[in-house]
Amino acid sequence: MTRDSWASGDAYERYIGRWSRPVAAEFVRWLGVPDGREWVDVGCGTGALAAAILDAASPRRVRGYDLSPDHVAAARERVDDPRAEFAQADATHLPDPPHACDAAVSGLVLNFVPEPARAVAEMRRVVRPGGVVAAYVWDYAGEMQLIRTFWDAAVELDPAAAQLDEGRRFPICRPEPLRALFASAGLGGVDVRAIDIPTRFRDFDDYWEPFLGGQGPAPGYAVSLDDERRGALRERIRSRLPISPDGGITLTARAWAARGTAPPH
Repeated sequence: MTRDSWASGDAYERYIGRWSRPVAAEFVRWLGVPDGREWVDVGCGTGALAAAILDAASPRRVRGYDLSPDHVAAARERVDDPRAEFAQADATHLPDPPHACDAAVSGLVLNFVPEPARAVAEMRRVVRPGGVVAAYVWDYAGEMQLIRTFWDAAVELDPAAAQLDEGRRFPICRPEPLRALFASAGLGGVDVRAIDIPTRFRDFDDYWEPFLGGQGPAPGYAVSLDDERRGALRERIRSRLPISPDGGITLTARAWAARGTAPPH
């Protein structure tokens, strides 16, 4: 089984965290949860989604859970708000009692949970009847372009890299499987939509250096290569990117978002 490292909050921020914040903000606006509600953020990472909830949804409280103690520490440091609390917990075994919150959400993590159906079922368990269960995941196979470009280049040079490609590994990161996952948990009114944000890099190094942090499948693969193979991959990726005359690179990051409603008793 492939194991993905997500231990370092700082490396995560440089790699993907900076792009997760605008996606989180749009996701929270889309959910439209009324003010003064209780939220649970499953797989909270470094706190991007919790921060978006605090900024846009005026919650009474947000409880964030993550398996990584480093991410929990990073979230506590980055989200300085008395309405937020963060703790270490497994997405499939949340510490909350049944019907403890009005909204249970998850950002960019369901595909990394070994049993995503159990995680969605657990989110449904902790939500009150009529509450919201929702999540978003990157469109790895399509328009999450910064990662898609990496793997397309990597597989050209090393066909064995295909087994690490999130676009192949994570079938739920597509609209219909994601919809089916939520429907199978017994949620009502399941809706799925794309959230697209621009990802602007000041130059190629701004794009490339986060892949050297070892966080996640693509960076983990990059740092596993020797200098010669990593250099070849670097130049192959450079040749595929739309680099503007000023050196900047503009790509698109697409996430697929799903939401459903917890049924009545």
